[in-house]
Amino acid sequence: MNSGDASPLNCAVIYRGESFPFKAIFTDNQELGSYNIEIHNNFDHHSHSTENEECELDSKKEPVNPFIYNKDYVIPTGETYFAADNIVEVPADVDTGDYHFMIRLTDKAGWQALKAVSIKIRDKNE
Repeated sequence: MNSGDASPLNCAVIYRGESFPFKAIFTDNQELGSYNIEIHNNFDHHSHSTENEECELDSKKEPVNPFIYNKDYVIPTGETYFAADNIVEVPADVDTGDYHFMIRLTDKAGWQALKAVSIKIRDKNE
């Protein structure tokens, strides 16, 4: 998530009813295994912070129809370098507001690294 075209970056604005790219470079000294993308609301202002930059938060609120995304991806066997490039579709009817975009990378030995960034889902008209 530190490469030049990594996406999404911390504090990114994503629009509901549209798609956005997830791009990251994964490396391991022996062998990569899999990765997971999870997106969940942060309407209560909890933290998974792995970033130095704090994003401005909207007011706390109760979820009505929050965006929930949780998907596993397998990395081909034997890889020590992998360029992840996925498209994430955001439904048009989900709640707008603060969300966490989390990536869990697991190597073949079972070690896991976590990266969490804050994103906002907005209406195009906001």
